[in-house]
Amino acid sequence: MVNGERRRRTAKDASGLALELLELLAAEASPEQMTDLARQAEIAADSSAAAEFDRSLELALHVRSLFARRQQREAELAALIDAARDLTAPHELDPLLKMITRRTRLLFGVDMSYISFRDPESEGSYVSASDGHASALTIGYRVPNDAGLGREATYGGVPTWSSDYLADDRMRHSPVLDEIVRAEGLRGIIAAPLNHGTETFGTLYAADRKVRHFSISDVSLMTSLSDLAAVAINKARILEQRGSHLADLGELRRHGRLQTRLTDLALRGGGVKQIVTEAAAALDCALELRSAEHHRVAAAGDPPEVAEEQVRLALGEAYRTEQESPVPVRLAAPDGSPHPESWVIPVTAGDEELAVLLLHPRRPLDGSSRWKGQLVTQPLAVALQMQRGEEAVAGPFRDELFEDLLAETGRPVEQLAQRAARLGLSANHPMMVLVGRPEGGSLARAASWAAAYARRMGGLRSVRNGCVSLLLPLTGHLAEGGDGVRAHRVKDDMTSHLGHPVTVGASGPITGLDCVRDAHREAMRCLDALLALGRPGTAAGAEDLGFLGLLLSDAPDATSFVISTIGPLLEYDRLRLTELTRTLEEYFAAGGSPSVAAEALHVHANTVYRRLDRIAEVLGPDWSLPDRALDLQLALRLYRTRRALQPDSGHSVATPAQVTRTGTPPPGQACGSN
Repeated sequence: MVNGERRRRTAKDASGLALELLELLAAEASPEQMTDLARQAEIAADSSAAAEFDRSLELALHVRSLFARRQQREAELAALIDAARDLTAPHELDPLLKMITRRTRLLFGVDMSYISFRDPESEGSYVSASDGHASALTIGYRVPNDAGLGREATYGGVPTWSSDYLADDRMRHSPVLDEIVRAEGLRGIIAAPLNHGTETFGTLYAADRKVRHFSISDVSLMTSLSDLAAVAINKARILEQRGSHLADLGELRRHGRLQTRLTDLALRGGGVKQIVTEAAAALDCALELRSAEHHRVAAAGDPPEVAEEQVRLALGEAYRTEQESPVPVRLAAPDGSPHPESWVIPVTAGDEELAVLLLHPRRPLDGSSRWKGQLVTQPLAVALQMQRGEEAVAGPFRDELFEDLLAETGRPVEQLAQRAARLGLSANHPMMVLVGRPEGGSLARAASWAAAYARRMGGLRSVRNGCVSLLLPLTGHLAEGGDGVRAHRVKDDMTSHLGHPVTVGASGPITGLDCVRDAHREAMRCLDALLALGRPGTAAGAEDLGFLGLLLSDAPDATSFVISTIGPLLEYDRLRLTELTRTLEEYFAAGGSPSVAAEALHVHANTVYRRLDRIAEVLGPDWSLPDRALDLQLALRLYRTRRALQPDSGHSVATPAQVTRTGTPPPGQACGSN
């Protein structure tokens, strides 16, 4: 080990050199200093002293390396203890994860460290924290679990490493993972599982951007660090859950006081609108209360539009999943995904569904949505029950008024109008009459539904001969469409509530309480016609049935049919002294030929054309269509026949007063529909 230029020394000199080596070792000299001492020595090559000195130098260097490794181990243990002290202190989860990745990167002297958590709802993981990343491994990035070092560490339960990951063919690779590693420029990587009991919930990584051969000491250190990190992460999760539970408990107490206040408000007579308004402001959400028939009763906070069919499906899911205590059900968006801002909560009293509450929070709700929505339903149920009680007291008065309107010898119209005004029914507002017959089930239940429906719509109800009758103002969802369309809407509402088919006949619109009786007879005629046609469970108005309503009715009412069909034309002739009715008769008699009709009327053909245009203005442009024309011809025939049977009436058009005395159809539509 020494060159040929070293001086010759005796054996005594060799012992002195060994002592000098010990002195250097004790002074923690560097290996270079010890080697320099060897270069200064000159011992004979065949001397035993030379071999002894070489052995002394070898042992000194070995002892020094042991000291160096021990010092490195002590430094690592000190750093690990510091990390343990930091990790075991209380931390929120996100800052804790950031601390773990930074400690790992500094402790191993690598370029990057990151943590991934397994996603229990999918087959992948997501990056939850990283330190030293460039661009690819950002927080939230999703990576598969079926390849890479993370898979090997998870299944093996111990750290796994690679000195050059992309060039290492000992493990399963994934294009996604390889692209991430390539984008970050990583080569040497070590991964350790994060375990809680027997479950692996994540992986801790340390990675270098150069080839890195991890030693046994590195693996041991990574094992200890990952164990400490797993304990700290689980502790932080438990603390967060406890804090969340405590926060929920405090919030529950606050909302419990809100529920008490809302219930007191309901008991003091506060309406559902006031309760909904206060609850929406206190809960920082939008609320909408719908009736059992899914009509809006009250709203606050500008709730979005939600289709009725969606609400019905959500309610069905609520009752299906938990029959005894309905729970909120999240609505589905049009694409089928959960809608984060709409919840449906039934408002019930016992087994009876009183209404439906739609909750639209400003922010997405978690499990607390169960009690946040349901704490409002109890005060609403109390208010609805109290309102029902008040309406039940007024119910007999409303029913009595409707019976008086249907009576053959009724009270003076002025008196009836005053009673109607006290009950909130305007005699001058357009109205309609509907008659419904339940095809099975309890008539009492149908009557109860009809009473609630009439109160909500501001109308009246009557029960006669196994049927329920409704007098309703044309407002809300009844404001549009003909009487047939309105009849279908009421039929659908009633069928949905009763759970069995209902047949409905309708007549309208009418104006004036003196027209209610005639409209009721027409609605009954429509109902009789539907049953005679073998169409129970359907709905129709006079415009849907035409002369079939007259032909098939159990109690034919030719007068109402004539009024509803040609009444406007008769009234026009009476007021303007025209001959549109006779012109229409001659037109039909001539087979639809204006020129032939003109000869019969002794007028010019152009006059007939002008009169036909005026008829279209009075009766509507569809008067000449086959179905409408057939009804018109039958009505004209009935009208002419009745006039012929009254020889004293002459050829003038009958007045309303004459009709009242003789039973001849009045010329106008003062009480008819259409």
